Amino acid sequence: MKYSPNSSYLSFDYSTRDLAFSNFKDKRVLITGHTGFKGSWLATWLNYLGAKVLGVALDPTTIPSNFYTLGLSTLISDYRVDIRNSTELGKIFDQFQPDFVFHLAAQSLVSTAFKNPKETWEVNVLGTVNVLECLRKLENEVTAIFITSDKCYKNIEKYEGYIETDSLGGIDPYSASKGAAEFVIASYAKSYFIESKQNIKIASARAGNVIGGGDWSEGRLIPDCVKSWAKNNTVELRNPMATRPWQHVLEPLSGYLTLALALQKNSNLHGEAFNFGPDDDRNNSVLNLVVKMAQHWDKVKWEDLSKQKQEYPESKLLKLNCTKANQNLNWWAALNFEETVLFTASWYKDYFLNEEQMDVQTNNQIKLYSQIAKEKGLKWAQQI
Repeated sequence: MKYSPNSSYLSFDYSTRDLAFSNFKDKRVLITGHTGFKGSWLATWLNYLGAKVLGVALDPTTIPSNFYTLGLSTLISDYRVDIRNSTELGKIFDQFQPDFVFHLAAQSLVSTAFKNPKETWEVNVLGTVNVLECLRKLENEVTAIFITSDKCYKNIEKYEGYIETDSLGGIDPYSASKGAAEFVIASYAKSYFIESKQNIKIASARAGNVIGGGDWSEGRLIPDCVKSWAKNNTVELRNPMATRPWQHVLEPLSGYLTLALALQKNSNLHGEAFNFGPDDDRNNSVLNLVVKMAQHWDKVKWEDLSKQKQEYPESKLLKLNCTKANQNLNWWAALNFEETVLFTASWYKDYFLNEEQMDVQTNNQIKLYSQIAKEKGLKWAQQI
């Protein structure tokens, strides 16, 4: 389907939203990393659902910033605290007394991890420890979802996809730090948040290959494309034949929300890890994604750099098996590959047409995504 700025396919009036049955309405939700790409979408979605959202993060690291584009500082409680500062973090937890916690704050770039491994380990591992320590001190009932990465697995380019019990720990600093974070989460679940402390329930969520509007990070495929094409420049493709199961940012976020609600009701899910990703039809090469994006964009150019020596190694195949989420949470991805690309391209097109309206357009996409999921009969869409 071709993108059109006036297309009703991506246009809804979200002011008519019905929050009467939202399970997050009036709940106190604390998000770490709310100024980042995924965190800003999650904060927007939870605000849309009527939750009382508090965010803890550093300043946005990109210009533009999705956090500022969406005007989130006026919609939620916004705190600038480094998660490595356990004292300040603890004060926020104690004062806010959250019902739900979503821990997304991280050093999330592979290239940055190679340049600054010590900072990456501190943020991704010790930062996670600090969040867990904050939870230990709370007496109220809290459900916490810790988001790591699909790169937490030891990557042997497994074609059938990694399951949650596969070996953890990649070789590069970023992957290794995410694998280590998973060990920390599992340790706390089994050592501290046991029956005597069952007011705290935790689980981890693993996802990757996320695309969508509002990502402006350096060295990521879609941001590189739209920033280059907006200036009529050529985008450079480091590894065009590498394949990934691309998914829109709302897909894993719907998984996190679904897992949180299920965990709140079912203690048997405590301490478990879940993969969230698309079906096999979303497993496309970098080049295929760029070609599909080009169908919704004018004057696109790209260059194949695969024969040049790469600064950092990149895997050719990385894929998750999401059977556990399918069977235990009734969670499935809602969008096909074409819809995933259309949602992404249309957001950026709208941004360059009218940046001031992106809060409306982002909520439109959330509403449309939920409607598509309901029309496809996905049970999680009825629960959130």
